[in-house]
Amino acid sequence: MDGRDADTDRSAPTAGVPGSNLGWYLGVILRGWHEEVERAVEGVPHGTRGYQILSVVGHNSPPTQSGLAKHLQIDKTVMPYVIDALQDAGLVERRTDPKDRRVRRIVLTPHGERTLAELEARVRAAEDAVFAGMPARARQAFVEHAAQLAVSIHNAHPSIDPCIAVLDALVDPEPGTAKR
Repeated sequence: MDGRDADTDRSAPTAGVPGSNLGWYLGVILRGWHEEVERAVEGVPHGTRGYQILSVVGHNSPPTQSGLAKHLQIDKTVMPYVIDALQDAGLVERRTDPKDRRVRRIVLTPHGERTLAELEARVRAAEDAVFAGMPARARQAFVEHAAQLAVSIHNAHPSIDPCIAVLDALVDPEPGTAKR
């Protein structure tokens, strides 16, 4: 025996080895995060997107529907349906802006506030599961660097839609076709 583990999969990419694929790493991380967070937000209209809207609304001055769409890069023709579903669930409501009666602001209802607090705890637990086995310092450094890089890229290219990258990472091409 030469000391190597016979069960080691020699075809698996090895971290830090020249030629390793950053895209593959990010895709695996994103898939793991997406699966865990989707379970954590189960029951919320529109899943992760619904949760993101609740989070933005709950932690900022009440935004307009169009402001939310722009901030989260959700198509402005789709956003009303998402807000309608959240409103039907009793999580948000549209309120007239007292400064301009033509403007509607999206606000959390008391039920939405309680739900957001619950969801944030569940999402933290889901993210803990994604980072299981990783030292706390390494996790913190990873998240900080990822945030810096994401903000840098977003500032340089604000029109880039992160949803397209997510779709590319999470959806396999049709059999017999290649991704560009």
